[in-house]
Amino acid sequence: MRLFNLIPLAAASLALFTPLDAQAAWPPGDKAKYMSDCVATAKQSVDSPKATHHCDCGADVIETTFSTAEIEQLMSTNPPPTVELRDRLADAVKVCKAS
Repeated sequence: MRLFNLIPLAAASLALFTPLDAQAAWPPGDKAKYMSDCVATAKQSVDSPKATHHCDCGADVIETTFSTAEIEQLMSTNPPPTVELRDRLADAVKVCKAS
Protein backbone atom coordinates (compact mmCIF):
# COMPACT_ATOMS: atom_id res chain seq x y z
CA MET A 1 0.00 0.00 0.00
CA ARG A 2 2.86 2.41 0.75
CA LEU A 3 4.17 1.95 -2.79
CA PHE A 4 0.98 3.45 -4.20
CA ASN A 5 1.43 6.49 -1.97
CA LEU A 6 4.88 7.11 -3.46
CA ILE A 7 3.78 7.05 -7.11
CA PRO A 8 2.40 10.63 -7.17
CA LEU A 9 5.55 11.90 -5.44
CA ALA A 10 7.76 10.13 -7.96
CA ALA A 11 5.73 11.48 -10.87
CA ALA A 12 5.92 15.02 -9.51
CA SER A 13 9.68 14.73 -9.02
CA LEU A 14 10.15 13.46 -12.56
CA ALA A 15 8.06 16.32 -13.96
CA LEU A 16 10.29 18.87 -12.25
CA PHE A 17 13.43 17.52 -13.88
CA THR A 18 12.05 16.81 -17.35
CA PRO A 19 12.70 19.57 -19.89
CA LEU A 20 9.59 21.06 -21.42
CA ASP A 21 9.17 20.62 -25.17
CA ALA A 22 7.58 24.06 -25.33
CA GLN A 23 10.84 25.57 -24.10
CA ALA A 24 12.31 25.41 -27.56
CA ALA A 25 15.63 26.63 -28.76
CA TRP A 26 15.74 29.02 -31.70
CA PRO A 27 17.43 27.43 -34.69
CA PRO A 28 20.85 29.04 -35.35
CA GLY A 29 20.50 32.52 -36.80
CA ASP A 30 16.69 32.57 -36.70
CA LYS A 31 16.32 34.66 -33.55
CA ALA A 32 18.64 37.34 -34.92
CA LYS A 33 16.73 37.36 -38.22
CA TYR A 34 13.41 37.55 -36.36
CA MET A 35 14.67 40.47 -34.26
CA SER A 36 16.04 42.34 -37.27
CA ASP A 37 12.84 41.93 -39.29
CA CYS A 38 10.58 42.62 -36.32
CA VAL A 39 12.39 45.77 -35.17
CA ALA A 40 12.49 47.16 -38.71
CA THR A 41 8.74 46.66 -39.04
CA ALA A 42 7.87 47.88 -35.53
CA LYS A 43 9.95 51.05 -35.97
CA GLN A 44 7.50 52.13 -38.64
CA SER A 45 4.94 52.63 -35.85
CA VAL A 46 6.89 53.25 -32.63
CA ASP A 47 10.28 54.56 -31.53
CA SER A 48 13.32 52.29 -31.48
CA PRO A 49 13.33 51.40 -27.75
CA LYS A 50 9.63 50.42 -27.86
CA ALA A 51 10.20 48.44 -31.05
CA THR A 52 13.08 46.52 -29.48
CA HIS A 53 11.10 45.87 -26.29
CA HIS A 54 8.12 44.62 -28.32
CA CYS A 55 10.30 42.30 -30.40
CA ASP A 56 12.22 40.96 -27.38
CA CYS A 57 8.86 40.11 -25.81
CA GLY A 58 7.74 38.39 -29.02
CA ALA A 59 10.94 36.36 -29.23
CA ASP A 60 10.48 35.20 -25.63
CA VAL A 61 6.84 34.26 -26.25
CA ILE A 62 7.78 32.33 -29.38
CA GLU A 63 10.52 30.47 -27.53
CA THR A 64 8.19 29.41 -24.70
CA THR A 65 5.11 28.69 -26.84
CA PHE A 66 6.39 26.94 -29.94
CA SER A 67 8.60 23.90 -30.53
CA THR A 68 11.87 24.22 -32.42
CA ALA A 69 10.23 22.60 -35.45
CA GLU A 70 7.39 25.14 -35.31
CA ILE A 71 9.86 28.02 -35.05
CA GLU A 72 11.63 26.67 -38.13
CA GLN A 73 8.28 26.62 -39.95
CA LEU A 74 7.45 30.16 -38.81
CA MET A 75 10.77 31.42 -40.13
CA SER A 76 10.53 29.53 -43.42
CA THR A 77 9.65 31.29 -46.65
CA ASN A 78 9.57 28.12 -48.74
CA PRO A 79 7.15 26.72 -47.84
CA PRO A 80 5.63 29.53 -45.80
CA PRO A 81 4.08 28.68 -42.43
CA THR A 82 0.50 27.43 -42.43
CA VAL A 83 -2.36 29.81 -41.72
CA GLU A 84 -3.05 27.88 -38.51
CA LEU A 85 0.53 28.38 -37.29
CA ARG A 86 0.51 32.08 -38.23
CA ASP A 87 -2.79 32.51 -36.36
CA ARG A 88 -1.32 30.83 -33.28
CA LEU A 89 1.65 33.20 -33.51
CA ALA A 90 -0.59 36.26 -33.78
CA ASP A 91 -2.59 35.16 -30.74
CA ALA A 92 0.52 34.33 -28.70
CA VAL A 93 2.29 37.66 -29.24
CA LYS A 94 -0.75 39.82 -28.48
CA VAL A 95 0.68 40.23 -24.97
CA CYS A 96 3.60 42.14 -26.50
CA LYS A 97 1.60 44.89 -28.20
CA ALA A 98 3.87 47.84 -28.94
CA SER A 99 2.24 51.16 -28.18
